[in-house]
Amino acid sequence: MQLKRLATCFVVVFGLVTASVSAYAADPENTMIITLKDGDVTVALRPDLAPKHVEQIKKLVRQGAYDNVAFHRVIDGFMAQTGDVKFGNMNSGFSADAVGTGGSDLPDLPAEFSQTERYQRGVVGMARSQDPDSANSQFFIMFAPAPPLDGQYTIVGNVETGMELVDKIKKGDAAQNGVVTDPDRMIKVRIAADGK
Repeated sequence: MQLKRLATCFVVVFGLVTASVSAYAADPENTMIITLKDGDVTVALRPDLAPKHVEQIKKLVRQGAYDNVAFHRVIDGFMAQTGDVKFGNMNSGFSADAVGTGGSDLPDLPAEFSQTERYQRGVVGMARSQDPDSANSQFFIMFAPAPPLDGQYTIVGNVETGMELVDKIKKGDAAQNGVVTDPDRMIKVRIAADGK
């Protein structure tokens, strides 16, 4: 009898967690779709955690700023970083020497660190310099958990579908801190509410 109650509690709790995460994915206004060479990755953005960062990401997406931007730093077993709209556009303005140092024309953002969410596989976080209030346009997708990042970098979303495609992104040279030669790119990025 107690085992049955425990199993029922687990199902209820698991169901609530799943429903909570699914609620973000079901909101087209806060769903970002990244087209990679192998298909689409769907990211549930988290304005509940980082409203200013999510607003800025959506603004950049709607400007087309992320289209053709390189995954310039990719460390196997850690994360894939992209989003340098100033130096990372592989169709115009790409600079192998400067990519990773730029942002956008929009202002840097004050940190919106979460004390409850953790950096797990599929979490999307904002890249920044040593200044906690320096995130702008660059973000990264986690391949694996990274507890040292918890509460230190702003979490803006979670990959809902397509993580197996993120796993295929070309990896960088570990000896060069993940710098990628001839990197993969985000071919197109859109907000689901905007249609195709």
